[in-house]
Amino acid sequence: MTLETIFDALVLGLIEGVTEFLPVSSTAHLLLAGRLLGFESTGKAFEVLIQFGAILALLAVYAGRLWQLAVNFAGDPKTRHFVLGVLIAFLPAAILGVLFHGFITRVMFGSVILICAMLILGGIVLLVIDRIAAKPLYTDIMDYPLPLSLGIGLFQALSLVPGVSRSGATIVGA
Repeated sequence: MTLETIFDALVLGLIEGVTEFLPVSSTAHLLLAGRLLGFESTGKAFEVLIQFGAILALLAVYAGRLWQLAVNFAGDPKTRHFVLGVLIAFLPAAILGVLFHGFITRVMFGSVILICAMLILGGIVLLVIDRIAAKPLYTDIMDYPLPLSLGIGLFQALSLVPGVSRSGATIVGA
């Protein structure tokens, strides 16, 4: 590893850390910064490892809740309903991601114009949604009906387009 590679990895890691927990596309920021730096990833290990810190942080913060879901799963219908809702919300992105993986990675990830346009459009959509004074229909995620979970999952599938934030799409969908 060269000093330049280490510098690139540090910059990209910093960008990942700053953008992962905001409703902006961390992947888009990594793609744009990597392009700007001239960084060429040698394999999938870098992409996985750079997000590993964020995954560990989420597991640390939500370990208690995840454990409680696992403990309650067998005996609590509300917990089973919630887990089913999460699985339903996950399916659209999973299915479309598998079906269009080649197109997404070869075509969409390479389009700087698409990535920038989606970042701008996503920001505008979030600003508009933020100004809507919507009254919540549900105050507990455990009560979300399954069709709503599917709708949120369909919105989340929009994040397969680089530049569309997973969390931003989920917020808008919800």
